[in-house]
Amino acid sequence: MHGIIGKGTWLDKVAHALVEREKRLGRDLSLIRVESGLGASGIPHIGSLGDAVRAYGVKLALEHMGYSAELVAYSDDMDGLRKVPHGLPAWLKDHIARPVCNIPDPFSCHSSYAMHMSSMLMDALDRLNVRYRFQSGYEAYRQGLLNREIDVLLRSARVIGEKIAELVGQEKFKHVLPYFPICSNCGRIYLAQAYEYLEHEHRVLYECRGGMIGREQVQGCGYRGEADVFKAEGKLSWKVEFAARWSALGIRFEAYGKDIMDSVKVNDWVSDNILNYAHPLHVRYEMFLDKSGRKISKSAGNVFTPQVWLRYGTPESLMLLLFKRIAGTRHVGVEDIPRLEDEYDRLEDTYFSTMNVVPAGTDAMKVVKQRGIYEYINHGRPPSRAGEHVPYMLLAQLASLAMEGREVEYVLNRLRAYGMLRSSDVSERFREKVIKARLYALEVLQQRSDSLRAMVLDERQKMAVEDLIQVIDGSDDAKVIQSSVFDTARKHGIEPKEFFRLLYMLLIGAEYGPRLGPYIIDVGRENVVSMLRRRIAAGGRDDAGKVSEAG
Repeated sequence: MHGIIGKGTWLDKVAHALVEREKRLGRDLSLIRVESGLGASGIPHIGSLGDAVRAYGVKLALEHMGYSAELVAYSDDMDGLRKVPHGLPAWLKDHIARPVCNIPDPFSCHSSYAMHMSSMLMDALDRLNVRYRFQSGYEAYRQGLLNREIDVLLRSARVIGEKIAELVGQEKFKHVLPYFPICSNCGRIYLAQAYEYLEHEHRVLYECRGGMIGREQVQGCGYRGEADVFKAEGKLSWKVEFAARWSALGIRFEAYGKDIMDSVKVNDWVSDNILNYAHPLHVRYEMFLDKSGRKISKSAGNVFTPQVWLRYGTPESLMLLLFKRIAGTRHVGVEDIPRLEDEYDRLEDTYFSTMNVVPAGTDAMKVVKQRGIYEYINHGRPPSRAGEHVPYMLLAQLASLAMEGREVEYVLNRLRAYGMLRSSDVSERFREKVIKARLYALEVLQQRSDSLRAMVLDERQKMAVEDLIQVIDGSDDAKVIQSSVFDTARKHGIEPKEFFRLLYMLLIGAEYGPRLGPYIIDVGRENVVSMLRRRIAAGGRDDAGKVSEAG
């Protein structure tokens, strides 16, 4: 279709711009590397994962264009611990300013604090089937991968210091080298200031004077020493380390958050002018915020981890969250899972309903984009047929009524009785989704059962619901209740289709669901009446959408 690049998504546009730029630069295109930095100083959250998954998406788009591509997941595991993240042991205070690769794992299951945190993010990537190459920062320094870049940067330290002051107003590096030795006396980083580079010995002279760690001034131990920069006895400053990585590893694309804009600006200049390596193509993304509007932070205690999402939601819904778009601030919380699950189902419906025919007109571009996002969510290998589509909140309700261990069998039987499942065979993904929905009902919804969300009903709708409540109260016949929905709608001048939609939204938080008559009998008439009355009184429905177990 004219004007469409690749699969029509933002990932394709980035990949196309990247390839065109590389061609203009005359660089080898036999392997295109993209990079994502893995923070190792705190508990990884959805935003941390988003950086890596989006870089992976660009890799997929490059491969769709016919290029070989690789995602490098670079762990900054020599970073110093600035603050003890919320919920971690207090004894970690004794390790403030130590490189996280040298701090014991507080959970005693990995070789270090850094490896534990990196492993959490790698676990999420693995569960999403994201392919990447892990690169430890410590190992990069230990193995000498950055040696050439370190030497060039330290020889050019004076020029770099002047440029940093000019670009971002930071005067510090006019007086000290852009390299942080690990003090060999106290074992801390960021406190020792390197003031001279011995070029022929590849060593820096330093004094452990102290510095700002987080928001606190930390005193140095006063030790004077020297560090071998060709060994892992320190690390480059962020103001130049990105550039060193890009040059040493041949990185062509890296996205970044607006919180490190200044560092990226400096590194771009350093890469271009000091290391003579054209800096990577960038995309700037906005941050993920929690529902209160606060930045999701490792130290503030509002971390929403990928593991929490994957406890209640499928990998596909999490990939959809991260691939939908890159621009704009995103407010994200566990309550978004049902919506993203249902949105993925609609995306799958679009994909399979338009396999042979893409509608003409203004919707064509939208359909192409939706198909592309669906294919990238499925790693370019979409399934041969659509899966089972049932509103997530309905699964949560039904699964919460079942005996533990038999929830899948119970839900499948009820859905077949409602006519919502016709096949005797269901996918493993759907079975897992039932288990996740049950956990969501029991662990998330029950805690929020009194939290009401406004959904404005007009007087006609309220009167219609009140009339239906009287029918439900007085009849235990599913057929009578089902036909009464039609009768009640017509009586109050409401289209039956719209009245059903309203009832589904009030009861399960979705626009469609099972046959209402059998469903109401199944979950208990008293429960449904109580729920509808609560919704009318609140003017809408609650976040839970939860029907308690019928007695």
